[in-house]
Order: sequence, then structure tokens, then C-alpha cells
Amino acid sequence: MTLDSENLLESILSSLDRVDYIDLEDIPNIDLYMDQVTTLMEARLSHSKRYPEDKILTKTMINNYAKNDLLPPPVRKKYSRRHVLMLIFIYYFKNILTINDIKKLMSPLAEDYFDKESGIKLEDIYSEIAKFITSETDEIKDFVTSKFKASEDAARLAEEDGGDEENQQFLQYFTLICALSFDAYVKRLMIEKIIDLMPEPVPRKKRKKDRD
Repeated sequence: MTLDSENLLESILSSLDRVDYIDLEDIPNIDLYMDQVTTLMEARLSHSKRYPEDKILTKTMINNYAKNDLLPPPVRKKYSRRHVLMLIFIYYFKNILTINDIKKLMSPLAEDYFDKESGIKLEDIYSEIAKFITSETDEIKDFVTSKFKASEDAARLAEEDGGDEENQQFLQYFTLICALSFDAYVKRLMIEKIIDLMPEPVPRKKRKKDRD
């Protein structure tokens, strides 16, 4: 078999090394206009684009997030560092969750932590989650490597069946994609189940009124 599997695996794993988050220190602690927010997100998350012409964030997206109550409104057309943190969370959620699910997750952040200046703040939550996620990289690499090695069996079957290199490569890619897709599907089901089990967010004013 002439497939250069080792180089292919190395290319896949190296792509994981390019997946990064925006460090809190890289987010200006000053209010930004919308154009500045989109420029910041584009610069810091460009590695996650599939095609160069793809947009990380647009003005229309930001307006829609605010309209759907996923994002607190700007103050005098300016967005704070905490607005940017909320947008980063939304950016990753929107690829796998519905607007309603994202709203259920983001509402408590907006209600309880967006304006908080003591105790656990939104910046603290972001930093802890970023730390946790980056620590998972090695485990993800091990998982991908195991699935990749298993997919080589499909290529070997094609070779034994007299298939040419193109057949072997297709079956290996297809098997690997199926394995990773099933994993993503199961994880999405688990995420949706957790969200369904979460209580509906109650606005802070209503909570205070109920206590009184």
C-alpha cells in the first residue's frame, strides 16, 4: 500500500495545534465600536476558517445576537471586553446548537455575571473554561490517532480486494469521517440532553421579586 498515512495523520494532528482560543490578555479592556470587534475576532480566530473568504463575525451577526437576546446591547454603540467574551462563546456554540439552546446557556451569563464586579466575574469563567479546554488537546489527539489507525484497516481491505490507491484512500477517509461524525453526533445528543435538563433561566428582577 502506497498511501502516506503517517504524513496524513501528522497533518491532521498539526491542524489541532492551530486550534486556539483568544487569550483574555489579548482582548482590549476598553470599549470598541462594532468594526473594531469584527476586526479583532477576524484576526484572532482566522485559524478556524475553512476557506479564506469565510467571515468569523459580521455586523449582521452581532445585531441578530442582540436581537435574539444572546448578547447584552452595546452602550452608546460600543462593546466592552465582556461583550467580546460573550461573542466568543456564541461563535463556538453556533456551529452545533440552535439559537434557543444558545440563549438558554447565555442568558444566565448575561444576567448574573456580565455586570458583576466582585466575586466570580465573566472574565474568571472564561479563563477557567479556556484552561480546561486547552488541557484536553492531548486526549483529543490520542482519540483521533486511534480512529485513524483503525481506518487503515479499510484501506487494507481495499488493497486485498485489488483496489487501486484511489479506492484505498477513499475507504480510509470515509471510515475515518464516519467514526469522527458518529462521535460528534453522540456528543451533540449529550449536550442537547444536558441543556434540556437545565432549568429555564429566570431574570434577576423576577428572582428578586419572588424572594421579596
